[in-house]
Amino acid sequence: MAQVSLKDSPKRAIWISGLWIIINTIATVGIVFTNKAIFSDPTLRRCQLSFASFHFLVTWLTLHVLSKSPLSLFMPRRAATRQMIPLAMAMCFNVILPNMSLAYSSVMFYQLARILVTPAVALMNLLLYREILPLPALFALVPVCVGVGLFTYSDSSRTVDGTVSQTSTLGVIFAFTGVFASALYTIWIASYHRKLQMSSMQLLYNQAPIASLLLLYVIPFLDIFPDQRTAPIHRWFMIALSGVLASLINISQFYIVAQTGPVSSTVVGHVKTCTIVALGWALSGRDINEKSVAGVFIAVGGIIVWV
Repeated sequence: MAQVSLKDSPKRAIWISGLWIIINTIATVGIVFTNKAIFSDPTLRRCQLSFASFHFLVTWLTLHVLSKSPLSLFMPRRAATRQMIPLAMAMCFNVILPNMSLAYSSVMFYQLARILVTPAVALMNLLLYREILPLPALFALVPVCVGVGLFTYSDSSRTVDGTVSQTSTLGVIFAFTGVFASALYTIWIASYHRKLQMSSMQLLYNQAPIASLLLLYVIPFLDIFPDQRTAPIHRWFMIALSGVLASLINISQFYIVAQTGPVSSTVVGHVKTCTIVALGWALSGRDINEKSVAGVFIAVGGIIVWV
């Protein structure tokens, strides 16, 4: 019987980790542009709740598969539904508001606005739990906010010919309310981790189906469904693709954090931010102006210093 070389094991682990990092990066970049293409259709833009409910269902099904043999990546644990409802509601806002922002803004602005979630979490911790921030971290907040503000002003200004769609006021409002919702959701996740003594996968396994069901109650009153006879077939394919990409993100993120740690996960996050902003610019057909470039470099540089 062939013996496994101990020297090969670390190399194999590095290759596997690298593979999951590549999958996570491609899936994250892909889902942003896929969702942007979906929401560019005015009829599908009005189905935000149905889209989020579909994603939550796909997430739960993915986790269910991962928890079963032969994978058995985690052991499911049950929590009381009443206890999980507040977190599930926060999860809904955490997904819907950023999606609404993506529907009414450019990809570049959407991604840069998400950078603010990290300092927003720190500020909420300061206000709610009196956690004092280190002085260097406070200084890092300044370029992050200045950079995003500068890009917001540039991206929401009208072009001379008006031929290129940019970020609308509604997109800006959804973006910053989405930052608040995501920061609150992040803090609650940490609180639930401590209170229930559950892993991220166990917690998500409990909250995803509840969030999906909560949205089903309000979808008939708020969503406007497109006529299936006139809706392009490729749009439905893109919705299915978005669900597949969401599953790949959930699986790969689990492996990245488990095998490489949170620091590597943060570095991967920076790579994805830069990639999405660069591709967004390249695919938008817009001229690169000084204010936008300065805003991107200042914001990304600030968040790198922050973490």
